[in-house]
Amino acid sequence: MKALIKIGGSLLDDPASRGSIARQIAALTGAITVVHGGGKQMTRFLEERGIASRFVGGLRVTTEETIDAVLKVLAGSVNTQLVAALGARAVGLTGIDAGLAAAEQLDPELGFVGRVTGSDPAILNLLTTAGYLPVVACVAGGDFVYNVNGDSMAVAVASAWKVDRLVFLTDVAGVMDAEKRIVPELTVAACMHLIETGVATGGMQAKLNAAMEAVKNGVGEVRIVKGSEPNIVTRVFNKEVVGTAVI
Repeated sequence: MKALIKIGGSLLDDPASRGSIARQIAALTGAITVVHGGGKQMTRFLEERGIASRFVGGLRVTTEETIDAVLKVLAGSVNTQLVAALGARAVGLTGIDAGLAAAEQLDPELGFVGRVTGSDPAILNLLTTAGYLPVVACVAGGDFVYNVNGDSMAVAVASAWKVDRLVFLTDVAGVMDAEKRIVPELTVAACMHLIETGVATGGMQAKLNAAMEAVKNGVGEVRIVKGSEPNIVTRVFNKEVVGTAVI
């Protein structure tokens, strides 16, 4: 089993939540890579320094001042805290390391926000083959250092690494239909239908777009689950029907 687990930053903000998720991931077998966000921590860090966060289309406008904070928070404290929680096998990385994620500017209005243009998974193969657990912060490189959306980073790396499963640990229990019921399994066509009919909007629409891109790129399954549910990682990898699987 080759899998990538994307953890939302809000799940890492609480030490108990971070520790629980880390213990479950550390107990997994197979080739596993973790990609993590840290938006909540970033906003707090900036607020403490009197810097207001501005968002366009759900993405943080990233100035030179902000990109310095991205490196200190995402690649620094958030990554290091998660690596420590995961234990001795964990290795902290960013997309800049060994060309794991190259990026270009997404939109001049957003500043140093990047779109991943390519991913070289060689470092992941090297580390996982040797028994290590890569932990990747959502920072990518090109002509500049770029802040990259966590879901986009996860999809790009998972696609290049050709994973069997991509798991999004989120703050929702799965994808809901028009009657607000969790849908256990969705095809790409079914995802499109939920978006086109206005059932999936905002953050869920973005999550489905990411899931569809991953599946189209050859990822075997994308699972969207609530990261705060008890033993959620263990349950997913024990093949329990939980959350929503996009196939």
